[in-house]
Amino acid sequence: MVRPTQFLHPQREPSPLLNAATVLMWRDGPQGPEVLMTRRSMQASFAPGAFVFPGGGIDDSDTAAHALSLRRSTQSDLRLTQALAAIRESFEELGIVIADQADGQPVTAQDIARLDRQAPFYDQVKALGWRLRADQVWVLAHWITDRDMPKRFDVPFLAARMPQGQIPVADEREQFEPIWIRPEDAVQRHAEGQFFMIFPTLRTLERLRGFASVDALFDAFVSEQPLFVSCPRAGKRAGEIARFMESDSPFGEVALTCPDGQIVHSLDWQSEQAVDLLAHVKRLTAPNASVMTGPGTNTYLVGDDQTGYIVIDPGPADVTHVERLWQLTGARLRHIVCTHSHPDHSPAAALLQAKAQAAGLEVATWGMPSGPHARADSVWQPDRVLGDGDELSVHAHGIEHTLVAIHTPGHTANHLCFLLKEDALLFSGDHVLNGSTTVVPPRDGSMSDYLDSLDKLLALIQAHRVGFILPAHGHVLGNWPHQPHDAHERVQALKHHRLAREAKIAQVMQAMPEGDLDDWLPMAYDDVPAAIWPVARLSLQAHVERLQQRR
Repeated sequence: MVRPTQFLHPQREPSPLLNAATVLMWRDGPQGPEVLMTRRSMQASFAPGAFVFPGGGIDDSDTAAHALSLRRSTQSDLRLTQALAAIRESFEELGIVIADQADGQPVTAQDIARLDRQAPFYDQVKALGWRLRADQVWVLAHWITDRDMPKRFDVPFLAARMPQGQIPVADEREQFEPIWIRPEDAVQRHAEGQFFMIFPTLRTLERLRGFASVDALFDAFVSEQPLFVSCPRAGKRAGEIARFMESDSPFGEVALTCPDGQIVHSLDWQSEQAVDLLAHVKRLTAPNASVMTGPGTNTYLVGDDQTGYIVIDPGPADVTHVERLWQLTGARLRHIVCTHSHPDHSPAAALLQAKAQAAGLEVATWGMPSGPHARADSVWQPDRVLGDGDELSVHAHGIEHTLVAIHTPGHTANHLCFLLKEDALLFSGDHVLNGSTTVVPPRDGSMSDYLDSLDKLLALIQAHRVGFILPAHGHVLGNWPHQPHDAHERVQALKHHRLAREAKIAQVMQAMPEGDLDDWLPMAYDDVPAAIWPVARLSLQAHVERLQQRR
């Protein structure tokens, strides 16, 4: 875990969580499934004016009402309580009841008209002998309100079919304007500024677009486990607040830099200034953005003014970038490290070293020399060779920052990742990227080595409880250990993606046994833009070589 002394911002305690439940009522419309939404009061303390699903807080009466409801055999007490809270709130806010009469027939609008929406709900249900149908309410997703919010909820998003014959009528106190709307239309109208929704509502509906019917939709998610669990985080983009789920590329960076939800970290890409990730970790992105490098190559500085600095991946031979690195480190530069020898990572090592030497400093370059099959533009020999498990550190006044080299061949034969031991952070070079998968070129690269190296990283991540990955391209990846989309889950998903691609390639090869790489490429990578195929062809060849070796 990251040392608390290295956080950028003072720690604070987020607001406590309140238990709540909300339910998405569904019906089939002329153009596909429609969901019931209402507009919250403009005076509401939470999300005023937003279009939402019916729901609200869970209270003791929901737990006490278990005996009034039918339940599934697999439905836990917690899920039952949540479902009952959603049923109660649907009645109080919209006059909808998911229940059967004493004779087993569904309650009707006329039956519901006998109820008093201002009186205790469960007392009336019990007096009438109704059975609530919590067994027809399923969990869809689980949201936890962002840590920056003053009022926070722990809320399952549930799903149920709208009872036939009932008509929603808003209470005109908390909820207004009940509307049936397709998820696609709600998302589009929100984008046009005509249908305001808070982040969890919007992202849930984004995931539910495109189903042909309510039956198809329920077949996709009916279970006792949510499709996803999310506690969003926020950062700044172009000076505006932007929120992200765990699966979004910037999430890991705001989770690492602002663990308690402070909205202060800028996510805008630029190459002029270093970005502070922790008190002892900075990132300066080289001005070499491209299809292959994304926003540019990330150079990381590990250390501080007291201990001195280790520079990881000084980048391409760009004199402006090197000058910026020198201004950040100067006489405090101690070591220059390269993850591998590709031209967007290692050439600046010699230029930065020359600046140090001109200032009278003896600063060595560290890494692994390029392999015998390295590209002509990727031949590199460090001053000092780092082997698997070797350590490199800077220290002063009892503070130490230690990098552990992990040999991870695959992208290149000489590829290294680095573990920042004291903080369990992984610098992944090009082995694990944010936003794309790395290329595994033949000869210098190896798909078998690449997959073996992923296994090696998975073991290391578990052993050291690594949560975050700092890649050579893109934002910080991951989450705090054992949270959704942490480092282990990210690497596991990457391995699964590679093996799934390999299985697809094997099927294509079996269907076209007389074909070659150019024949297989359009079919094996039909889910990738054609503009990327020349690069994908390299990884295709690596997969083919691995498949042929395993026969």
